[in-house]
Amino acid sequence: MPESPEHNPRVVAQQAQVVLPGVPLDATIDFFTKRLGFRVDAIFPADAPSVAMLSGHGLSIRLQPPDDHSSPGTLRLVCRDPLAVGDGADVMVAPNGTRVELVDADAALHVPASAPSLVVSKMADEAHWGIGRAGMQYRDIIPGRQGGRFIGSHIRIPGSGAVPDYVHYHKVRFQMIYCHKGWVRLVYEDQGEPFILHAGDCVLQPPEIRHRVLESGDDLEVIEIGCPAEHETLADHDTPLPTGRSIADRDFGGQRFVRHDASTAAWRPWRLAGFEHRDIGIGAATDGLAGVRVARPLRGDASSDASFVRHDAEFVLLFVLAGSVTFEHASDDGAGLEAARHKLVEGDTVVVPAGLAHRLIECSADLELLDVALPDVVHLASVGSA
Repeated sequence: MPESPEHNPRVVAQQAQVVLPGVPLDATIDFFTKRLGFRVDAIFPADAPSVAMLSGHGLSIRLQPPDDHSSPGTLRLVCRDPLAVGDGADVMVAPNGTRVELVDADAALHVPASAPSLVVSKMADEAHWGIGRAGMQYRDIIPGRQGGRFIGSHIRIPGSGAVPDYVHYHKVRFQMIYCHKGWVRLVYEDQGEPFILHAGDCVLQPPEIRHRVLESGDDLEVIEIGCPAEHETLADHDTPLPTGRSIADRDFGGQRFVRHDASTAAWRPWRLAGFEHRDIGIGAATDGLAGVRVARPLRGDASSDASFVRHDAEFVLLFVLAGSVTFEHASDDGAGLEAARHKLVEGDTVVVPAGLAHRLIECSADLELLDVALPDVVHLASVGSA
């Protein structure tokens, strides 16, 4: 006779998930939550949800896109030591054909290898806004996502009012939110009472910090940059926010929470000559992993004689917050070659890969750029004329 479960100490699963087809996702979630009393535990990716995890009545359900072939069902066992449970395998098949997937409960965050490329994303060319998590509207500003390593989202909530969000957290390497327009009221774990993020303000969301979006107004628009592109958003139904504590230097996965108030920021020279910037403070809070700044020209259109430069960073993104600028870059690897030009206006984005000769010219007097870079310190080398 086979052993009963209580006599098999090797089964150390923390959770069992029943995997069911998740198309259409919204209607299916509504059915399980509103009619059957389940609750949402996780949903991802945020900009175009395709997977959701629900729980209720002692059962966990994972809704995901169906396979091309029919299946008698799948169970996912989240285990502390999946290979021990499966005798060295991470997939088992029950006698009735049920597929049992063994998943490591403590698996390290997977960050895809970098696939750097030039991206010029024009808002006028991308009218599509998809509906993402909590009903928010998302626009992808990094098509291709650098091989899955980075995601950039322009997020908006038209009008104003309460946001149907819940306490949640993200498994990420890096994630920041910049308020472009309007305002949003947020609350974060161990960061005091809820506060309002105004246009120009920014937060760093360290890995797995619990938080919730409470309310938005004045046609909110924010810019969110994260790594990796696909990461889990997990609900936390047991942590009430606010926590009643304010621990400014609390460590979350090697990072500290940052709340940047634009109204009190100081301006200093940027890495490109003829520009100045205000530092969001993310470099210090991430121990140099990433840096976020807002840059502007020191004087109107006085940058037409700017030198071409190259950088050595993992990732550099510029989002036009206001005004206009021309991004010029070499059409090949060598200096002295014909250059390509892109006129950028508010809402446009450029991702500049390492080694590409480029410069910013024809800046309007009101130009402002959101500059996101990994690492914080970006080294430049002048390459003369393209």
